[in-house]
Amino acid sequence: MNIYDQDLGKNAANYQPQTPLTFLSHAERVYPDKLAVVHGDACYCYRELARRCRRLASALVARGVGRGDTVSVMAPNVPALLEAHYGVPMSGAVLNALNYRLDAPTIAFILNHAQSKVLLTDTEFAPVIKRVLAQLGRGILVIDINDVHIDDTPGAEQLGELDYEAFLATGDSEFSDWQLPDDEWNAISLNYTSGTTGNPKGVVYHHRGAFVNALGNALVFGLNAKSVYLWTLPMFHCNGWTYPWAVTAVGATHVCLRQVDPALIFPLLSQQKVTHMCGAPIVLNMLIHAPDNVKQPFAQTVEVATGGAAPPSTVISAMERMGFKVTHLYGLTETYGPATYCAWQAHWEQLALDERSAYMARQGVHYATMTDSMVADPKTMEPVPADGETIGELMLKGNTVMKGYLKNANASAEAFRGGWFHSGDLGVMHPNGYVEIKDRSKDIIISGGENISSLEIEEVLYKHDDIMEAAVVAKPDQTWGETPCAFVTLKPGAAPVSEQDIIDFCRANMAHFKAPKTVMFVDLPKTQTGKIQKFVLRDRAAEL
Repeated sequence: MNIYDQDLGKNAANYQPQTPLTFLSHAERVYPDKLAVVHGDACYCYRELARRCRRLASALVARGVGRGDTVSVMAPNVPALLEAHYGVPMSGAVLNALNYRLDAPTIAFILNHAQSKVLLTDTEFAPVIKRVLAQLGRGILVIDINDVHIDDTPGAEQLGELDYEAFLATGDSEFSDWQLPDDEWNAISLNYTSGTTGNPKGVVYHHRGAFVNALGNALVFGLNAKSVYLWTLPMFHCNGWTYPWAVTAVGATHVCLRQVDPALIFPLLSQQKVTHMCGAPIVLNMLIHAPDNVKQPFAQTVEVATGGAAPPSTVISAMERMGFKVTHLYGLTETYGPATYCAWQAHWEQLALDERSAYMARQGVHYATMTDSMVADPKTMEPVPADGETIGELMLKGNTVMKGYLKNANASAEAFRGGWFHSGDLGVMHPNGYVEIKDRSKDIIISGGENISSLEIEEVLYKHDDIMEAAVVAKPDQTWGETPCAFVTLKPGAAPVSEQDIIDFCRANMAHFKAPKTVMFVDLPKTQTGKIQKFVLRDRAAEL
């Protein structure tokens, strides 16, 4: 035994499990009277937020909820879902925030797969939840969320035994029996993948990962007690990328928002002096292309973190011109949301806006709270050279990688093959150590033996003055094997543009063999979180 192990063991004074539940206790102690939550005409401080979360935990425990149970929530970005991020794990249970755009059979599958014991559901979704309950085949405690602070929800059908406020009233605001997890490896939440092929997989998060990733987000995004965070990112998506915990950790203000609508967002930016917000590139596009009578000026610079597909450089440029500063993040459900970010370099300030934006569109470097990342050959596990050209798979490791897939040991083992989490995303490593994603492994186009990045073509398409959205997939071809097929949505009021116009534009701005051979003008199909559904487009391309 070395000298540093002798008589230097863990004890209650020097070791406690890490959990984001301590963030709420800290905020209540340090900022009891500070504005914590804004929602419509409702505002309350951190003291009241903590009391409401304790009431929720107490009410759940009184109904027999405890360690190993699952509590599901079907709600938009309302205070009840924010409170569930604390109240549910304070009861010892696991939070399952449901994607409210899913259909009834999928939700019923999730509730049964997760063995959910309680369902908190916003009355806006009563029609689909009514069908879910009919398909469930078992009993479940249902609590209705009546969002009385917003005009359009009262009067909806009630499906539950109680509404949320009445349920809270059965709990104790000074509930002292809630406890920290006895092991930080205990599950804190359960999130389901989109399930584009087969049933969705249940991704399990633990307390330590939630704690660490929340602090990583606060660090990367520059959150502090003066920050005002607008909830434009769904809280159901990777637990809002862990921002329900990150914003509270620094004592910042949560501004809830039921619906992502530029007509609602722009007034809040000004009225609430919003400093930070997140969203997929589609949210940025909505703001850029909002009608002029909807756009309102705001005095402050608004930090925007965006993930999903890389935002085209034209989108980053347009956001900057409107008063936003964009930080590009990358992650997956399996990594608690963001795992890498495009860390700003001072010398980029000297570059022209379009050139700077091209650097900012890279996925960058892993969080300081993530142990390691690499771009490697998925078969040999050897890192690719940092030449900005050789394609490999992005792999990650650290405490902010999921525990695994619920009840799916084979899928977990495959995801963790070789001691790394396999993202399924293909990219290159640049000489400066920044990762750039080129495609999902299933989205790369192999034409005449050449690998063509769909993202590279999309980047060019977004530079066309009349294109608002674009997606490129492989189209089967007897001669070349595959050829690029572009699906584009034109901007409102755009001048007529032909297929050949788009092809010629691409050929003028990239290698000719990479240019799309086919162009379709459509409204792009999207997932529940706003990502373009390329699998739908691949099916369409195969039929052309």
